[in-house]
Amino acid sequence: MARVALAGVRKVYDNGHVAVENASFEIADGELMVLVGPSGCGKSTLLRMIAGLETISGGSISIGERVVNDVPPKQRDIAMVFQNYALYPHMSVYENMAFGLKLRHLPKPDIDQRVRRAASMLGLEPVLTRKPKQLSGGQRQRVALGRALVREPSAFLLDEPLSNLDAKLRLQTRAEIARLHQRLGATMIYVTHDQIEAMTLGNRIVVLDSGKIQQIDTPLALYRRPANRFVAGFIGSPPMNFFNGRSAGDRFIAADDAFAIPLRRPMPAGEIVLGIRPEHVTIGSGSDAKFTLDLVEPIGNEVFVYTSGGGHHVVARIAPRELPKIGAPIDLHFDSEQVHFFDSRNGARIEAAA
Repeated sequence: MARVALAGVRKVYDNGHVAVENASFEIADGELMVLVGPSGCGKSTLLRMIAGLETISGGSISIGERVVNDVPPKQRDIAMVFQNYALYPHMSVYENMAFGLKLRHLPKPDIDQRVRRAASMLGLEPVLTRKPKQLSGGQRQRVALGRALVREPSAFLLDEPLSNLDAKLRLQTRAEIARLHQRLGATMIYVTHDQIEAMTLGNRIVVLDSGKIQQIDTPLALYRRPANRFVAGFIGSPPMNFFNGRSAGDRFIAADDAFAIPLRRPMPAGEIVLGIRPEHVTIGSGSDAKFTLDLVEPIGNEVFVYTSGGGHHVVARIAPRELPKIGAPIDLHFDSEQVHFFDSRNGARIEAAA
């Protein structure tokens, strides 16, 4: 395996559209790095540039100790797994996994050993003789993983590999990828638009928006200390609640004086955005504001409560309990130890005073 490093990488298309702007980061040898962001943020373009499927407009990409800007894809020693399984329908599972090795003229005993070892890791041994049409979606995706695995590349590049699977299969295959990474200690770069996938899989996460890197950090650090409002709103489900308003030193006053939240750490006076995650909003118990109950979503071990009032909307994430009827008033309390502050002009994080 090998480290992958990007330095000032840009992608500008002929029409002037900047798909990726000044991307600089390093994936350590054996690390699983996730690129995450909304559709059109540049994450797949970035992955394709690492693979050599897209030319770069500036900067450099290194795999191991070699700069690969002008190296053809087949000579970069990487293996890609795409959203589309791209399996040969007329070949068996074994033949699909072995095909690339045959093209490289590896000895038959070596091919057989690699294929059977990968099949064992992925639980594909019972289906090696089947054709793709005889497999489930999860099995087909595992075959695609196995085809990449047998190559023993320097790095694995995975471009939204679970998007075509249903929720249950996504969960199962995600766990298989995590176990596979732990077993192999492989360098993996994984692209997804699903922040749950990103948080559960990545050793570190690169958050992108509009072609620019917003933050690079561990899943827990992204959640606890988002660098800006975009990251705060993108990471977490349901997303963070935001309120425009102003700081009055020891209080935050929401826009239109809808409600006020006492602050345990004072903030300089002025316009500001306050953010708080749904799990840090409780019902009753020393309430800060009265809202109206709009919707209740019970999902088993927790309940999402949607409320509105004074032009503001708040989502609370609570344990199951009896709640008022829809349309009834409801008291909310905000944990002032768990609030986040953002600049109202550029969205950058603002730290409260110690």
